[in-house]
Parts: sequence; C-alpha cells; structure tokens
Amino acid sequence: MTEPKTYGDGVAVVTVTYSPGETLERFLDTLAKATDRDVRVVLADNGSVDGAPEKAAERENVHLLRTGENLGYGTAVNRGVAELDDSVGWVVIANPDLEWDPGSLDALLEVAKRWPRGGAFGPLIREPDGTVYPSARLLPSLGRGVGHAIFGKIWRGNPWTRAYRQETAEPTERTAGWLSGSCQLVRREAFDSVDGFDPRYFMYFEDVDLGDRLTRAGWLNVYAPSAAVMHIGGQATSKASAKMLAAHHDSAYRYLADRHRGLLWKPVLLAIRAGLAVRLRMETRRG
Repeated sequence: MTEPKTYGDGVAVVTVTYSPGETLERFLDTLAKATDRDVRVVLADNGSVDGAPEKAAERENVHLLRTGENLGYGTAVNRGVAELDDSVGWVVIANPDLEWDPGSLDALLEVAKRWPRGGAFGPLIREPDGTVYPSARLLPSLGRGVGHAIFGKIWRGNPWTRAYRQETAEPTERTAGWLSGSCQLVRREAFDSVDGFDPRYFMYFEDVDLGDRLTRAGWLNVYAPSAAVMHIGGQATSKASAKMLAAHHDSAYRYLADRHRGLLWKPVLLAIRAGLAVRLRMETRRG
C-alpha cells in the first residue's frame, strides 16, 4: 500500500480561465487582501483569446499554465494542482469571476484548523445583488434529484428543490453533502485521496461528485460562512450557453447513473435520460 504524500502548510490558488476578461484582474486584486500569506496562483488556461491570462501572469506569484485546449473545468483544475510542489498543502479552487472579501481566505484557513477531518471548506457566496447563493447542499439522491430537475424551474417552492438547495438553513458553520466548485479550499491530502476531480465531467456536477467521493473516503465537506466572497458568474459559460446546457444535463445523468448501476436500475435510468432530454429541449428553446 502506497503511503499518502506529506505536504507542507503552503497555500496556492488554482483558477481555470477561458477568456475571463476584466474579472480576472479584480479576482487577483481582491485576493491580495484576502490573506496575509504568500499565495501562488496557477491559471489553468483552457484556450483564452482575450489576453487576460497573459496580462495577469505578469504579476508576481502568478503562473500561466496553458492546457492546449478546452479540457473542461475539473480536468483543468487537476492539471493546475499537479503543477504545485509538495510545500503546498492547501489549494483554493475558484472561478476567476470572484471577488474576495478582505481576510476571507485567512478565515477559511482558520475554520480548517477546527476540522481535522475536513477535506473541503466552502465560504459564503454572495451574488452581485447581495443574495446569498445556496453553495452548501445535500447530495442529490434519486428522488430529490429527479424532483428538483423536473420541478425546479416551474415550481420554485417545491419540497425537493428546497431540501436539495438547503436555502432555508441559516448560514452557520456545518457539514454539507457538497460545496460549490466556484470557490472551495481543499486539503491536498484529501484531494489526492480521491484522485481529484473526475475528468469525465466536462462541466457541472464535478463538484457534486467530488463532495460525494470525499465523504465516501472519510472526509468532511464544511460550510464556512465566516469567510465570504462575491461571485459575478457567467463570464465563460455565457459564451456557449447551448453547449453548457447540454453539458449540464449530460453531467446530471452521469452522476445518477454512476450511483445506480445494475439491470434493475436500467428502466429508471432510461426514463431519467428521456426526461432530461425533454427538459434540455425546452430550456434550449427558451434560451
């Protein structure tokens, strides 16, 4: 049996860029005020054409890693983490369209000290209008996942969506089934123990899958609202909305199919696939 690798206490940030525009500059400017520690930033670039990553890489401690093509989110993160040396034991995985509250990264690290079995730690995420995004959720069981998928857009108050999104819960420090991949601090040892993100997920559900696998490996996903960030959102995905909608539905099916194997589940999964296909056509027309 291979002994787990030992890492130092260093902190790094890995962010995936895909023509991020001016948001990347704001991300880096606010990150500088989010911690008193020296932090290395790796930009795992999936084929930007706007020059923003190259400009950002002129900063000290910012490294540009060109992946060579659009690998998707999780695979690009994995590539970025692999660039880090063994002195880095803590990795922030974050979208480049975030703005950090002052001291927020240090606050996340403080929470991590209190949870020795914590594998991932997620801050409170605000939207630009101040709304708190439900970033710490339950895992989507078959019933909860299907109920949310079918009724989430047409019946906002349905019980499956309310339970899944955990929107009525107070923003207190607690464990969760999974944390939003738009911003989370991961213990590198924990990330290694599950081989990082599953590369089969091009976009969406890679964070749900990671949270589930961390839990199965004995780690905890911890919501840490004492740290806060603002997520602008949509900078990259808005460029290819139809493609992203298809990726979202494909990933939702993959997540459920991976966890419901065998002949008995085949009819159920066929029905789910058909339902998701209908939902995708409706949302594509609406878009």
